[in-house]
Amino acid sequence: MVSHAHQGTTSSALTRLNVNAARLLGIPPAGYAHLLGMAPEHLNDDLCRPPALTSIRIAELATVHAPWTEVAQLLTQQSAIGTLGVWDYLITSAPTPLEGIRDAGTYLATVVDVSTDNLRITEDGDRITISHINEADLAHEAACAVRACALGLYQRRLSEAAQRRLVPVHVTLAARAPRRHQALIELYGTSSIEFEAPVSSITFLTSDLTAPTARAQPGLSTVLRRHAEQTLATAVPLHNWLDLFRTALASAHDGTAPTLSTVARRMAVSTRTLQRRLDEHGTTWSDEVETIRRDHITRLLCSTDLSIDAIAARSDYADARALRRAVHRWYSTTPAALRRTGHPHGGATTPQDHEPAPPRPAVLQADSSR
Repeated sequence: MVSHAHQGTTSSALTRLNVNAARLLGIPPAGYAHLLGMAPEHLNDDLCRPPALTSIRIAELATVHAPWTEVAQLLTQQSAIGTLGVWDYLITSAPTPLEGIRDAGTYLATVVDVSTDNLRITEDGDRITISHINEADLAHEAACAVRACALGLYQRRLSEAAQRRLVPVHVTLAARAPRRHQALIELYGTSSIEFEAPVSSITFLTSDLTAPTARAQPGLSTVLRRHAEQTLATAVPLHNWLDLFRTALASAHDGTAPTLSTVARRMAVSTRTLQRRLDEHGTTWSDEVETIRRDHITRLLCSTDLSIDAIAARSDYADARALRRAVHRWYSTTPAALRRTGHPHGGATTPQDHEPAPPRPAVLQADSSR
């Protein structure tokens, strides 16, 4: 379900939530607009998964402008149902709030980076404790805000499932005790909050989480679980600058050859900067365009009944002869043979033989020449 490719990334919905909070706090966009995943075509695309570092950096800026307790409260307040996509509805549409939070734990990767954050449920007689596991330093205020917000989100979604506010019996936070924590008392609806705990957790009465959910519909949870699995399967992790570039290039490819200026404009950089960054990653504009064209043509040959002439026209080739030469250059075979086998292997040259050189490690930072 969760692949290694998802590690180090979060949902674009979570990034949007952090951006919205930053705006409400009056943080100048110049402080975060350059971060990976912040381009509109990535931020507003639910298939894209920006780096977790992007959300962390925005949270760090937020805790400079306001106490971490207030940042946690603001993030939770701005998280109306649907803000985090299918994950929200897994909780609110289950037969009971408890079953919903179990599903939310199983599919937490649709929202966060589960290599650093996780959810654990402990049932103990008349109490059920939901823990948010995050091992960042207790002194890291952005992490404190994240942990406190996570508990607030669990409480809010469970309350929405129950259609009444559920007040926890007890809350623990892996955070140093702040000078004032009225915002947390308002957030959780209780003053029973313990700081500097080993784990952040929120405890409810078992009876609150096991009562039937009024909105539950037979079979709906199964549909939502499948949707969550599909969300993860089709996600596009944006780990580094080259990932971002290739996503922008793919979005600019509509069957005609994308132009350097079009992709540079989408990435908010100059054409010269774009070419320089490609060189830093061991590739070139022409190599990348050739790769995306090759993949596009291979898909059309293997998954459609379009004629060779039609595919050539859709791929910006002059005619079928030019397309045949390209396929032979890539795979040492013909379009017809490629279509028959359904894949480019089997004695033919593989696509990897024509891939650009492996990228050099990218640094998650702003481009100084933008």
